[in-house]
Amino acid sequence: SWSACFSHQTFHLEPEPESRVEGGRQVGPASDRPHGDLCRLRSSSLEIKEKEIREKGSEILREQLDAAKKELKLKDKECERLSQVRNQLEQELEELTASLFEEAHKMVREANVKQAGAEKQLKEAQGKIDVLQAEVTALKILVLTSTPSSPNRQLHPQLQSSGTRGAHKCGGGHVRNKSISRAFQSSSGKPEPSSVSIQSAGKEEREMDSVLFAEFLLWKEQPSLDRSTAFLSRIYKEDIGPCLSFMRSELSQLVQRAVENNSLTIEPAAVSALPTVKAAALECGGPKKCALSGLSRTCRHRIKLGDKENYYYISPSSRARITAVCNFFTYIRYIQQGLVRHNAEQMFWEVMRLRREMTVAKLGFYFADQEV
Repeated sequence: SWSACFSHQTFHLEPEPESRVEGGRQVGPASDRPHGDLCRLRSSSLEIKEKEIREKGSEILREQLDAAKKELKLKDKECERLSQVRNQLEQELEELTASLFEEAHKMVREANVKQAGAEKQLKEAQGKIDVLQAEVTALKILVLTSTPSSPNRQLHPQLQSSGTRGAHKCGGGHVRNKSISRAFQSSSGKPEPSSVSIQSAGKEEREMDSVLFAEFLLWKEQPSLDRSTAFLSRIYKEDIGPCLSFMRSELSQLVQRAVENNSLTIEPAAVSALPTVKAAALECGGPKKCALSGLSRTCRHRIKLGDKENYYYISPSSRARITAVCNFFTYIRYIQQGLVRHNAEQMFWEVMRLRREMTVAKLGFYFADQEV
C-alpha cells in the first residue's frame, strides 16, 4: 500500500546522527541547524511524494471513470437498440393481430353475405316453385275441365275399336261436352225442356275454320299478348270487347285493363270471408246493385282493380262474363309460357271452347254453381 511505501522511504532518508567523544564524554551533533534542515527536507519530500501519489491515484480513478462511462454508454446504446427491436416486434405483432382480426371479420362478413344471398335465393326459388305448382294445378284443372265427357275417337285412335280403327281421318270429329250443355240452362239451374230434347237427340258436331286456325298457327309461332296480331285482334273484336262491355263504359275499360294485366281480384262479398281492409276504402255498388250493369241484382261477389282500394259489387252474370275472359287470358298465358303440352289442333279447339264460353256469358248464361 501507499502508507507502507511511504514508511519504507522515510526510513532510508533519515541519516544516523554523528557523535564524537571529547575528554571522555560523548558529544551530540555539532549543531542544531543541520538537524532542522534535514527535517524540513524530509517534510518537503514527504509532501511531494504524497502529492504525486494523489495525482497518480486521481489519474487512475479518472481513467477508471472514463472506462466506466464508455461501458455505460455502450450498454445504453445496446439497451436502446434492444428497446427499438422490442417496440418493432410489438408493433409487428399488433399489426399482425389486427390483420388477422380484420381478415376474420371479413371472412365472417362474406360468409354472412353468402348465407343471406343463399337464403334469399332459396326463398325466391321456393316462391317460384309455389307459383309453378299453382300454375300446374290450375292448368291441370283447366285441362280436366276442358276434357270432353265422351273422348274424340278421331283425335285418339287408340280408343277406336279394331274394326273401325283407321276408318276416320284426323279432320273433323264428334265431341260432347256436358259443361257446354249446362251453359244453356236457366238461371235457376234447371235445364229447359227443349234443351234436354236437343241434347238427347244427337251429338254436337264441329268443323275447323281454316282462317281461324291459320291465324292461330301464325300467333303460336311467337305467342304474345300483343292485341295487334290477327289472332288476338279478332278475339278482342268478337269476344273480349263485347263480353266486357257493360253499361258503365269507363269502369268496363278499367276492368278490361286489369284483366289484361292479370291484376283483377274477385272476392266473396260476405264480410266474414273477407280480409281486413282500410276504412277509407270505397265500395261501389252494393249487395243489391251491380256496379257494372247498374241493375238491381243480388251481388255475392265484388272485384278489386290492381292495388286500388275501391271495391265494386258485381252480379253473378257480370262475374261469369269476367271469369270467362280471365280463363281465356290464363290459357293463352300458359301457351306463351310453354306450359301446355298439347298439339296445335288441341290448343286451337281449347281456345275455341273458351271463346264460346265468353259468347255464352255475354248472352247472359252462367252456371248455377258460380253463384256460390
